[in-house]
Order: sequence, then C-alpha cells, then structure tokens
Amino acid sequence: MTDALDRNALAGLLERPPLRRLLDAFDGEGEETRIVGGAVRNALLGRPVTEIDCATTMLPDAIVERAARAGFKAVPTGIEHGTITVIVEGEAFEITTLREDVETDGRHAVVHFGRDFVRDARRRDFTINALSLGLDGRLHDYTGGVADLAARRVRFIGEARTRIREDYLRIMRFFRFHAEYAQGEPDPEGLAASGAERQGLAILSKERIRHELLKLLVARRAEETIRILAGHGFLTGLLGGVAEFGRFARVAGSVRGDPAAIWRLAALAVLVEEDAERLREHLRLSNDEHRRLSAYARLLALLKAWAPPLDAAAIRRLVADHEPEILGVVLAATAGEPAPVVKEEAREALARFRSGAEPVPVFPLRGADLVAGGVPKGPKVGELLARGRQVWLAEGCRTDEAYSRALLKRVLDQS
Repeated sequence: MTDALDRNALAGLLERPPLRRLLDAFDGEGEETRIVGGAVRNALLGRPVTEIDCATTMLPDAIVERAARAGFKAVPTGIEHGTITVIVEGEAFEITTLREDVETDGRHAVVHFGRDFVRDARRRDFTINALSLGLDGRLHDYTGGVADLAARRVRFIGEARTRIREDYLRIMRFFRFHAEYAQGEPDPEGLAASGAERQGLAILSKERIRHELLKLLVARRAEETIRILAGHGFLTGLLGGVAEFGRFARVAGSVRGDPAAIWRLAALAVLVEEDAERLREHLRLSNDEHRRLSAYARLLALLKAWAPPLDAAAIRRLVADHEPEILGVVLAATAGEPAPVVKEEAREALARFRSGAEPVPVFPLRGADLVAGGVPKGPKVGELLARGRQVWLAEGCRTDEAYSRALLKRVLDQS
C-alpha cells in the first residue's frame, strides 16, 4: 500500500535551499538533526508543505551557538521546552531538542531532553506524526506510520488510552486528524478510547478546545466527522447546545476563505442570538468571532421572517445594513429552505457587492449636515438621522447628489 505515497517528494523537500543550508549546519560533529512530523507526512501525501519542524540531538544552547556560527538568526520562542526558531534566508524553522516524557497530568508534560529519536517518536500522538527524515534522505518510521499513512488511517501510538491520558486534547486531535487525513471509519481502538476517556476534556482550557474544534470544522471530511462526533455523544458537550447539520453541510460546501471556520461554526451551532452568547463563553471566542456569530444570528432571524422573495432591490437594502459576506453565508446556510425565497437577480446582485463590482451603498447624511442646517447638537440629531435612514432604506438606498440634497431638506423640514 505504500505505493500510494510520494517518496520522490521527500527528495524534493531536502532540495529546498534554506532547509538544506539549515540541515548542513546542524548535522554532523557528533549531532544529528532531522525533519519531523507534519512536513514529512504532507510531503508523502503530495500535499503542500508550508511549515517545517526539525528535531535534534543538540541542547537548546548548542542550537543557538551553532546558528550564530552559521550566520542564522535564532529566536528562543520556546526555549523552556527545547524549541528554538531559526531563520534562514527569511524562512523560519522550529528546531526542538529530542525529548522524553517524565510526568504527565492530562494537560501538560514534564520532559527531559534526550538523544534518542526512537523515544522521541514514541512519545508523540499518532503514528503518521512520528515520521522523520534525515539529511541523507532516509525515512525513519518507528511506529508503523508509513503503513497507516498509505492506508489513510489515524492511529494512536501504542495503547490509545495511555496516549489520551497523557493529554486529553488528543481526543480532539484524533477526530481532527481523522477528518483531514483518513478515509472510512475512525480507528476502532482510538474511537473506543476517546469515548472511554471523554470526561478528561473537562480539565482542558476552553481555548485549547476552541483551537482544535475550529481546525476540525475546516478539515477535508469535516461534515462526516461532525456526524461521528454527534453519533458518539461528543458534539453536544463541545458546543453546549444543539447542531444544525443541513446548514453546516451547505456552508461547508460553498464558503471558503480565511474566516471559514467561524462561519461553519455559525451554521452548525447558531440558531438564535443567544447561541452566539453561549458559544462566546463556552469556547472563549474572540470579540471578532463573537461579532460574526451575532451578526449571523440577527440576519438569520430577519431573513427567516422575510415574506416577499428577495430581489436585487432587497439585496441593496440588506447590504446597506449587513456585510455582504455575512449575507452570503446566511443565504448559503438557508438555501433550499422555505424561507427566504431568493430570486436569481438577488444572487447576481449580491455577487456584485461581494466582488466589489458594485459599491455597498452608504447613507449620505451625517450629523454635521443637520447641525449645519440649524438642528441643535444633541439627541435630536440622532433621532432625525435614524428617521432619515429608514426613509433612505425604503427608497432604495440612493446615493446620488441630487437625492442626498433632497433627503437632507426633508429631514430638516421634519425638525
């Protein structure tokens, strides 16, 4: 089954000039440095390699000294854990001293530095993450990772429950890596162990749970894996509420880009604005993430109550009050549902606003315009602007100069 792997990509990895310079400098003189983990895994799968981590027999101080000798910049980004970031020709590489676990509590590990690549590999989580590649091009596999990678299977190293008890976040990582790299059903031993140890998730920080969950939501087989989580009793606890699989599937199939994870979370777990509040606390969401979920919830409520079919004029009014991106997500989530009904002209109009081909209309009046027209500063200005905005929205959000002057006159007349 290993024929399914791209071994030629390993040679290509070693031919990258900055990486080659790094390995040439950090290998030899009684020390060895290898590429480890995700870079080796992704190269074998023919996937892009964007981050390269290395493991070395050298202690952190020796890494810094050798980097200086080679003319590289060394940054002690995690020196207490044995990790130094070395920058070569503008490219950053994390180099970590080989380690052995001495003590674990389900969240953190006490480690000792070592010189044994085998022990370092066996302390990792999954077999496919324990591969290493030497400067000589030799692929090292101490845990059966090559066979599992070829079989597209995610399997814990050693006894699954033991690995999980070392760090309960490995339950989340098991499902996330299954969603990204596996085919078929999850490994039975790993699934059973995750279920048996699920109570350990409660001792983890909400931030760590959030980090893994958002990564899972954008993985290749996220939809199938989310259903597996639900079927085995994990999802309700992770979300603190119910899930909407149909909307999640529609958004996962159509929404791309940087904030895709938070939009998928919205489609999956936000039905009303209170859900956004709950998720903020339950997952320790950032202010921006919470803002997006709340905006999604408000627009969802508005559109589910929207009686007439959405046409181009309605879209123009909507984007004046709601970001085109959020409107696109809600329409993707509700596609095929009884409401809202969306005309083709509405979809075309939204596409123009989202691409920038047509500018989003901006309310043309400001408080200063009213004050200049004789309205005293104070609450009255805000009240008149709000009334004027409602008129503007109802009349199609025009922004031409003649209309703006006429609207200002009408608002001033009301004062």
